[in-house]
Amino acid sequence: MYSASIRRTKEEKKLLRRQIKASHTLLKHEGISTVSHPTKHLVVSNGGLGNGVSRESLLQVLKEGGTAGQNAYTLLNGRALQCHDQSVTLNLSYAEKVDSDRSVSCALAPGLSVLEDFVSPEEELQLLQAVDWTAHTDEVTAQKALKHRRVKHYGFEFRYDNNNVDKDKPLPGGLPAECDALLQRCLADGHVSVLPDQLTVNQYQSGQGIPPHIDTDTHSAFEDTILSLSLGAKTVMDFKHPDGRSVAVVLPERSLLAMKGESRYLWTHGITPRKCDVVPVLEVGGSGVMTSDLSNLTLSRCGTRTSLTFRKIRHAPCKCAYPSVCDSQQPPSLPTVPVAEGDACRLEVQYVHQVYEEISSHFSSTRHSPWPRVRDFLLSLTPGSTLADIGCGNGKYLGISPEVMSVGCDRSANLVQICIEPGYEAFVSDALSVPLSSGSCDACISIAVIHHFSTQERRQAAVRELVQLLKVGGRALIYVWAMEQEYNNQKSKYLKERTTGTSMERSNELKTEENKSNQQDEHDRKISTDVKCIEEQNVTQPRIHIHTNRTAFLSQDLLVPWHLKGNPEKNKGAASGSTNGPLDNTSQGPVFHRYYHVFQQGELEEMCSGVTGVEVLRSYHDQGNWCVELEKTHGNSSKNGIA
Repeated sequence: MYSASIRRTKEEKKLLRRQIKASHTLLKHEGISTVSHPTKHLVVSNGGLGNGVSRESLLQVLKEGGTAGQNAYTLLNGRALQCHDQSVTLNLSYAEKVDSDRSVSCALAPGLSVLEDFVSPEEELQLLQAVDWTAHTDEVTAQKALKHRRVKHYGFEFRYDNNNVDKDKPLPGGLPAECDALLQRCLADGHVSVLPDQLTVNQYQSGQGIPPHIDTDTHSAFEDTILSLSLGAKTVMDFKHPDGRSVAVVLPERSLLAMKGESRYLWTHGITPRKCDVVPVLEVGGSGVMTSDLSNLTLSRCGTRTSLTFRKIRHAPCKCAYPSVCDSQQPPSLPTVPVAEGDACRLEVQYVHQVYEEISSHFSSTRHSPWPRVRDFLLSLTPGSTLADIGCGNGKYLGISPEVMSVGCDRSANLVQICIEPGYEAFVSDALSVPLSSGSCDACISIAVIHHFSTQERRQAAVRELVQLLKVGGRALIYVWAMEQEYNNQKSKYLKERTTGTSMERSNELKTEENKSNQQDEHDRKISTDVKCIEEQNVTQPRIHIHTNRTAFLSQDLLVPWHLKGNPEKNKGAASGSTNGPLDNTSQGPVFHRYYHVFQQGELEEMCSGVTGVEVLRSYHDQGNWCVELEKTHGNSSKNGIA
């Protein structure tokens, strides 16, 4: 590649060694092969965003001698560029092929919008002049110098010690009069439904930022929509979802950021402290809102930015769709993972049995369609077979095969009543002690039941009870929620149906068995000692956290929220009236929390294999559930029953 007969100066030899090293690095890490002859691709191997060599500085040099082939190579290779406070000597190489398809697909967080040039340069100047940073003793505002920025509050002081406001102590003077026209425009354009009454002004010098946070961490402080106006300079704000998704959003100077719904309540946002931001190259008419195309980035020097963040004080508890991060919807205490049998029983009474009695009517209204593979199992049974559905819920599987004699049982008396109304055979029973004779059933199903038991021993006991009911040669089908909601590169239907903002409230968010969420450990410090459910529990056990629906699981033991819709009195039980009428989904009811243990891959199969007299016929993943079909291979001791 390089001729050894050419006599080179010391500097040329040094540059050549750097080129050779850069060529090896490009091949190893980027898959780019360099060549010695001119091509249409030039790779700048040591100049880029990391050391301050921007696209603009390279283009400026190229304009001096043309941008094609050997001219560019001769002009730039070995050229020393002064970039900010350092000198960078460029190393260039020819390449036959460069992969230009390097863009990353990004989308704004749901409920997030950026409106460019929302104020004019004249309005910007007027707003900046309205903020008097010298008035330290001014009683109209509350001014603070924080570690990474300085802050001024209008209307109400936001207290950083408790992430809240004293709603009974408004600051005199209200919001600056210079903001009136801006806020009236926001109201007229529909960005807010009511005028804000609190303003926080943050001023960031170059190199300053703010850690990731939810605005605010306590939902009870402010209403839904948050508006933030960027003045003086642009910045890059990083948004991150609890499941790890992230997006960097460029906020241009004089732009308005509006956060509502999911982006306001669930995603964290922050500004990384740095002297330069990586931003898209702005073309004529281009917005430059998203940092999405890795081949089209450059550096932007961070200037002094002033943000005006407008909020509306909240005077009622927050009822958003994100209870895992909502202080208004936290229960008085979070239980711990039980160890003792008594603790497990108390946990299941409070977070399973009592909950299903309360939500039975609403729960039943969301359970209509049988799952296809469960239906196939039931239709495969020989006519005249006896089937027991243990944990039958509203009985949707009891009428699948008319030629099979089906009976169901459930711990909820209200759900059993729903089963009886259309004529199904059902009775109230605990899944650990079913009053049917041993060996009386040709088949049993347990669909989305065993994950409600809170210890390994009780979960395995539920499997043993199923086997006890089976005849020798009888089969059982078990479904439990899966930890792995994305399996074989396929997301479960539940994850795919993730919705946003108020649509999440309106959606049938709890119609499938695989609710998901993402717990946030910082809630431990916000929750008082449990005085009700776990007085006798070992407090060193991990807490069971509340999860937000339709996000990936991060722990196996969790509480899943159920937002009760419709008339609460009607929802308390089907016995009080028919469940066939339309459900009123417009009224906001209380939130209940159900306990679940989600199973990891192989866990259900291993647990079933540990039961005597059982052969696992098959194990599979079905739309966010782990499933096992097993067969009873030999008999067991009999027990008294009603069959």
